[in-house]
Amino acid sequence: MKKINGNANILIITAPSGTGKTTLTRRLVGEVPNIKVSVSVTTRAKRPGEENGIHYWFVNEEEFKQHVEANRLVEWVKLFGHYYGTTKDEIQRIIQAGQRVLLEIDVEGAHHVQNIYPESCTIFILPPTILSLWTRLSQRGTDTLPSKWRRLNTAKEELLQGKNFQHFIINDNLENAYAELKNLVLNNQAVKLSHSEGVRHCMKLNEEFETADWLVELRKKFKEEDATEHQRRSRS
Repeated sequence: MKKINGNANILIITAPSGTGKTTLTRRLVGEVPNIKVSVSVTTRAKRPGEENGIHYWFVNEEEFKQHVEANRLVEWVKLFGHYYGTTKDEIQRIIQAGQRVLLEIDVEGAHHVQNIYPESCTIFILPPTILSLWTRLSQRGTDTLPSKWRRLNTAKEELLQGKNFQHFIINDNLENAYAELKNLVLNNQAVKLSHSEGVRHCMKLNEEFETADWLVELRKKFKEEDATEHQRRSRS
């Protein structure tokens, strides 16, 4: 039987954009004093209500590249046109203070961190369906429609890496998902889905990408818009 490692010092939580990861992690950190979010550095602009050093360390591209060149980052990625990364100093600062680190990062970043810290606990938050994910993305007021479409297609690639995660939680109900997450990291209690069931759910979501009628129509719409834009540029 696979060991439950919810009591690890480094917790890695990943999810497709729009799955509710940030809501879950912020609540967890607010209720469990010894768990601290590792504040990432990013070149993304601040959103309303965000604060430097609390939500992210906001830097320009030149500053970010200096972090990369100096080998200060455990992982970094360019996502949706912006750079994101986790510094080694941030992880060590939290652990040396006797606290547990929570990393809220993407699939690729999770892979890099786990290679460096193999005892870390990886948790994949999943949507119940791709339609529910698109609905949540559509309700956001911070992204353009093309940006939401890119995020949805990125989710497809992320789900293909689901087998590399240890624990899976489906966020079909926020309270239930939070209870599972909290019980895992606070009480080292197994989540509802076994590893094989979590992998199967990832596969089921990817099948929806290929077969859902609403997605076929949406994909066709974006292809038509891309073709129109290409023609317009060719004529200018």
